[in-house]
Amino acid sequence: MKKDAAPKKQNQNDPSAYYQLHTGAIDDLVGANKENTPQYSKAELEKYRGRRFKWRLPDPLKALLIKYWFYGAICFFVFMGLGMYIADSLDMFFIASLICGMVTDLLINHFLRFTEKMPGGSRKWMMVSRRGTAGFIMNVMYGFVILFLVMTGYSLLNGLIASAGGETILRVEPLLFGLMATLADMLCIGMKRMFLKMIADARKSIK
Repeated sequence: MKKDAAPKKQNQNDPSAYYQLHTGAIDDLVGANKENTPQYSKAELEKYRGRRFKWRLPDPLKALLIKYWFYGAICFFVFMGLGMYIADSLDMFFIASLICGMVTDLLINHFLRFTEKMPGGSRKWMMVSRRGTAGFIMNVMYGFVILFLVMTGYSLLNGLIASAGGETILRVEPLLFGLMATLADMLCIGMKRMFLKMIADARKSIK
């Protein structure tokens, strides 16, 4: 009786063949740990994030441009659009503050999170990074602070122009408004960081 020259090939339709072929990969996965897991640089990982749009701008400049564009758009649509129908300045301030807070929560913070390189990297450019209803309410309240600082800035600039003998009065328009709102926002964020740093330093000194 002749012996087979070579063992018969395993039936490819046999389900057990799949698991036998991949036992090595399963063993590697189970035995993976920090020692034998390869480490990759942040630049290498960025190649596989699947983003359609790659932002080449530095994070601070990117945050400033996003804020500047949206605050300028608020001025265009609210002050220049609704200004023709709302004559009372106090009513306009109230409406603009509400819209500013809503845009900050729903649009500006959303775009900052969308363009962040690492999860949570955009929080340092937000005054209120909390999400949900509580974060929305806080951002709406924060909109009143921004508008107050912007209106105060306009008053100070017009006062300086008047004291210098100038007759030109700065009007509310998107370019200057966007710049002043962005500066007011970053000023508040800078004060927040400084306050948190002071608290952290105080806790360290107590320990």
